[in-house]
Amino acid sequence: MAQTFTEAELKDIYTFALDLGRRAGKILVDGVEKRTGAAGARDMGKQEEKMNAVDIVTQTDLDVEAFVKDEINRKYPDHKFIGEETYSAGSSKQYLIDASPTWVVDPLDGTVNYTHLFPMFCVSIAFVLNSQPIIGVIHQPLLDTTYSSLVGYGAWQDDAHDGGKQRKRLPLVNSPKAILPKEAPKGCIFSCEWGKDRRDKEGGNMWRKVNSFVNMAAEIGGRGGKGGMVHGVRSLGSATLDLAYIAAGSFDIWWEGGCWEWDVAAGIAILREAGGLITSANPPPNPETDPIEEVRLGSRLYLAIRPAGDSEGETGRQAQERVVREAWKRVQGLDYSRPGA
Repeated sequence: MAQTFTEAELKDIYTFALDLGRRAGKILVDGVEKRTGAAGARDMGKQEEKMNAVDIVTQTDLDVEAFVKDEINRKYPDHKFIGEETYSAGSSKQYLIDASPTWVVDPLDGTVNYTHLFPMFCVSIAFVLNSQPIIGVIHQPLLDTTYSSLVGYGAWQDDAHDGGKQRKRLPLVNSPKAILPKEAPKGCIFSCEWGKDRRDKEGGNMWRKVNSFVNMAAEIGGRGGKGGMVHGVRSLGSATLDLAYIAAGSFDIWWEGGCWEWDVAAGIAILREAGGLITSANPPPNPETDPIEEVRLGSRLYLAIRPAGDSEGETGRQAQERVVREAWKRVQGLDYSRPGA
């Protein structure tokens, strides 16, 4: 049964989530400081592989998730909780999102970055209601930056609690919003990730990703007409932060497959509230004419376009849809199925 919350209740949940993200981030920073102390020892703590050598879990992941879950259960005992580490430890990969009030948490997105002391890692906290993420908090502790949103109240970078920083509405260019290039993907920053599926199999996901990356990067007219000549290709190692940077307008296009709901729930909430578009990564049979539908949380296939301003003869939404179709022409379909999604 669908459940509703008052405006005041949602604002309280949002405030709680913001504070919780900061406190969880403090645990991550403490871990960094422990590893970079005076002795210079790089103590990674407990590390285990999940799927392969690029899919690891540290003791810090477990500690942060336990902390966040305990705080949520204490404050909202009737809410469901889905966390990456508890989910990954189970044998079932069923889709678990339903109409219930649900917290979807990635305690440390960018674990590989964290172990290598590369600052692109974060805490991701989303509140999902009626299967839709309506509150998102992404805290990037080493850079002391927070991205957040509450449905109907805007998306933001930072606030007074983040070291007295000025709160900035997303996207960062807002008056007016930046228009998308007329020849997009030419002139765009394209964001993508290699992912955890590293099987060296012709026709497999890694091969399809690499072909798609090259299509987007190649000169116009290259690759049998699929060359997109994007301005740049970026890979942060964190799907969560990819979405935050799309919402901010720092990236223009994000294309990815294989993400779980904790990787994207907070980012989707923030991106949508900032005015971005997110749909399926996989091109439909007729990319130029088939409908562009909002993606379903948990589909594991995502194509996101940054917020866009209106220009002469084209609204921002029309520009976003144009760029979706141009991206679909250049990428290959990926296979990331899961039960119940």
